[in-house]
Amino acid sequence: MAALVAASMVVCSLWVVRPFLPATIWAITIVVTTWPLLLRIQALLWKSRALAVTVTTLIALLVFVMPFWLATTTVIAHGDDLKYLIRAALAFRVPPEPQWLPHFPLIGSRITEVWQQVENLSLSQLAPRLTPYAGRLIGWSIGYLGSFGMLALQFFLTLIMTAIIHTKGEAASRLAMKFGDSLAGDEGRQMVSLAGRAIRAVAVGVMVTALVEAIVGGIGIKLSGAPWPAVLTAMTFIVCLAQAGPGIILIPAIVWVYVFRDMGHAVMLLVFTVAAILIDCLLRPYLIRRQADVPMLLIMVGVIGGLSMFGLIGIFVGPVILAVTYTLIKSWMGEDSVPAGDTQKGTPVVSK
Repeated sequence: MAALVAASMVVCSLWVVRPFLPATIWAITIVVTTWPLLLRIQALLWKSRALAVTVTTLIALLVFVMPFWLATTTVIAHGDDLKYLIRAALAFRVPPEPQWLPHFPLIGSRITEVWQQVENLSLSQLAPRLTPYAGRLIGWSIGYLGSFGMLALQFFLTLIMTAIIHTKGEAASRLAMKFGDSLAGDEGRQMVSLAGRAIRAVAVGVMVTALVEAIVGGIGIKLSGAPWPAVLTAMTFIVCLAQAGPGIILIPAIVWVYVFRDMGHAVMLLVFTVAAILIDCLLRPYLIRRQADVPMLLIMVGVIGGLSMFGLIGIFVGPVILAVTYTLIKSWMGEDSVPAGDTQKGTPVVSK
């Protein structure tokens, strides 16, 4: 009966604090990710924890919170432009291939064949039927984002909780280690350390990669003269967070620039697109595997599930939860281990 009452109280408590759970999880993720940076900044600022927390919170705002806010507000503010873009894309027809393309060495004939197949798709004939549905889809998406009336509050709560946990980081780490120790002794402490590594791996790998891809793609969009560069850059950031890759936004932009501007600007945007795709293929796995061995498929599933469960913040929270769970299961099964020294540090959850 005592265990049943205790479990019931825990469930009821979670139900009460449920509106704050996304901000809390996100704040914990930011703290675990930025803790080594906090320690370095504190050493530089005369070992003042208050100054270090202030600077680190501002950095977290710029890297982890501000991109979300800018992307979301940009998409919401340009809802009509997005609808127009969809209608224009449905009405667009690929022009005939250039005369020089069939004579291009080695691959010219093959590219010409593919070009003609795309040209004959006759997407413009389907536009009258698809346009109403596209408008409804964009309207639903904008409404879905706009339904986050609590989004700004969640961001504010995240920053407040991040500052509080940063201030009491050692105490929070000891509490987490004590919880792990009470569950499984030394193995439980190793579980907590592995969880910290998994959180940092996903946070850095997903967020930093998406931010770099959006910056590279946005520069290319701006220089090439593609329409609505702010909207396309925000959408690039969002699709990169969703693990869909920057090509979904940038490749159609290349086609538009080639058709409505000139070859030179299209080639310029193509170079930036290739650079963004290479970043997506190389930088993200490198950053993730530096901290933990987490499959890319798990990240994609976490993004989709987190979005449906937690909303926009779930794009970031979902992969972290799955990565931590995956890492813990691997460790429990004896497939992973942590050096003994990691569990002896003062702040193992957020250690360097």
